[in-house]
Amino acid sequence: MSVFLRRAFIAASIAWAMLLVAVPFVASGAHLSSIAAATVVAVYGIGSLVCHQLPQRSYRLWSAQMPVCARCAGIYAGAATASLLALIAPRRADARAIAERAGTGRARAILAVAAAPSLATLVYEWATRHAPSNAIRFAAGLPIGIAVAWLLVAASEDQVN
Repeated sequence: MSVFLRRAFIAASIAWAMLLVAVPFVASGAHLSSIAAATVVAVYGIGSLVCHQLPQRSYRLWSAQMPVCARCAGIYAGAATASLLALIAPRRADARAIAERAGTGRARAILAVAAAPSLATLVYEWATRHAPSNAIRFAAGLPIGIAVAWLLVAASEDQVN
């Protein structure tokens, strides 16, 4: 990943997380401008491509449903947090060394560990027929977002050319 793509990923992950919170606020207002309405439609449309958007599994902000469910919101919040930390933290040789040592096997293990809380919530729901709260779903999504963003940013710092 080039420096440009690294910066674009960091900016996009932070902007998307901010949009997920801002759009329900805008959507809850009366008499939206054309640009605001188009933004709301676009963000909810993109959200529908990546998320089931079930109302009972989504947070409501300002009386409007978020564009993604609580678990997806956690994933995106985790990615934005990891990206923000990568942006403000100085680049260190440690990150490159970790990326070099990680390889595909370790990256898969990191992703499996990060996905474990979400898997646990699914198993719990299937076993008990009771849905975990949105707060638990959100918290279960955080590690996935953090891990994916961290792996992408760490890999981007390990460029030969």
